[in-house]
Amino acid sequence: MGTKERRQPAEVGLLRERLMKRVKKVKKAKKVKKAKKSKTMDLGAIFDAHVRHEFVDHDVAATMKTMAAEPYVQNVPTLIGGDGHAGVVDFYAHHFVGKMPADTRIERISRTVGRDQVVDELIMYFTHDCPIDYMLPGIPPTGRKVVLPHVVVMKFKGDKVAHEHIYWDQACVLAQIGLLDPSKLPVTGAQQAEALVEKSRRKRARA
Repeated sequence: MGTKERRQPAEVGLLRERLMKRVKKVKKAKKVKKAKKSKTMDLGAIFDAHVRHEFVDHDVAATMKTMAAEPYVQNVPTLIGGDGHAGVVDFYAHHFVGKMPADTRIERISRTVGRDQVVDELIMYFTHDCPIDYMLPGIPPTGRKVVLPHVVVMKFKGDKVAHEHIYWDQACVLAQIGLLDPSKLPVTGAQQAEALVEKSRRKRARA
């Protein structure tokens, strides 16, 4: 009896060790399975479909189908966007989808794809010939050309967009529409995009 009692702690330790190894193995298998699933889903293609519905199709319903049940969109410089399904639909329908200048186009500079996130570095080109509520709220059209670098961080939940964080330099756009004077402030306008495009093309030519 005494011998059995002396062995019990060792046996418990061995069982605990085996259990921990099994738990780690299961967790690793789940991670591998999740990573393979994310790769199979091609998050970049979902990103592209989402943007196409916004800028080409001008289809709010199709855009929302690429998103999770309760997503959010945040335009970081202006704090404008939508939170939750109803909030995002309202933002898209009244302030974004189909509300951009007709000559708007986007050029991708780079893309980084992770397990559940895609980050795009973009240049947006447009003529400020209509109100752009989310970017320039309260500012009437100036008719000026704008070339604006953006960074879009798109987070996924499974194969659906969970949220978007959109970044740009507000001083850059204000300088281009004549509301800031670059000669009097440490800001730059279209030169930002021009430098990015030039460096990107030079890098591709060397590859």
